Amino acid sequence: MKTSRRCRALLAVGLNLVALFFSTTAFITTYWCEGTQKVPKPNCNKVTKLNCINFNGSGAANVSNSNLPLYSWDTGDDKFFFRYFHTGIWYSCEENINGIGEKCRNFIDLAPASERSVLWLALISEVLYIVLLVVGFSLMCLELFHSSNMIDGLKLNAFAAVFTVLSGLLGMVAHVMYTQVFQVTVSLGPEDWRPHSWDYGWSFCLAWGSFTCCMAASVTTLNSYTKTVIEFRHKRKLYEQSLREEQMFIDHEAINYYRERSLQSISSSVEVFADPITHTSKSMMQDTSMDLSEIPEVLGEDQC
Repeated sequence: MKTSRRCRALLAVGLNLVALFFSTTAFITTYWCEGTQKVPKPNCNKVTKLNCINFNGSGAANVSNSNLPLYSWDTGDDKFFFRYFHTGIWYSCEENINGIGEKCRNFIDLAPASERSVLWLALISEVLYIVLLVVGFSLMCLELFHSSNMIDGLKLNAFAAVFTVLSGLLGMVAHVMYTQVFQVTVSLGPEDWRPHSWDYGWSFCLAWGSFTCCMAASVTTLNSYTKTVIEFRHKRKLYEQSLREEQMFIDHEAINYYRERSLQSISSSVEVFADPITHTSKSMMQDTSMDLSEIPEVLGEDQC
């Protein structure tokens, strides 16, 4: 029982640790959603020579001469640049067209005003999700390594299961609310940010993987608690049953003992002999009776 209980506790601790690692990684990264944004190409100049519109076949447009007609061979989607972007809970980063690296903006500022309260709730729920995971992990470790008493271990196990279940529910709510805010921002967000195509990234997968591991840890902890309680009650029932059987055996032995002693005392006071004439058994008891004719004489002597 102790070995299987320890194995279940180790499994719950491992799942909780994986959930904590996944959730923290997803919270601090910006790859929940990623895709491309369709933005117009800038005009080519002496500084910008790539990913730009080249007028008149030259590297720069002659804007000083207004009589010179401007033409370009770029048509359709060639006039637009599809830049890569990725978004997290806190920031949205996109590829920098005119330079090297990325340009990041606060995602809270990009979200519509009607959805910012929902986004703040998602952020708070995500923080509470991680905090409750830490609390549940601490209780599981305490129950695993520092609990020698079974009753104390069951209490810690129950509290760890409750905190883990609550954290999983908060994590699910946070993920759903963020997904809703992002989808609304795709439709109603700033014009220069709206994505042309997008999909969920690896941070989003880590977030839901964390939720899955969290719920698996909570189910394992509850299973360990329930199974330990059932085994404890079963052993207690067997112990009480053995005590009752032992008590009944002791009472039966005592009754037999006193019965044998009473029979021995009766048989010691009765002498059995055989009658040679009738060939029957008679009992002879000690003569302790008094002749009734002697009673008046005794009484008379007492009166004198």
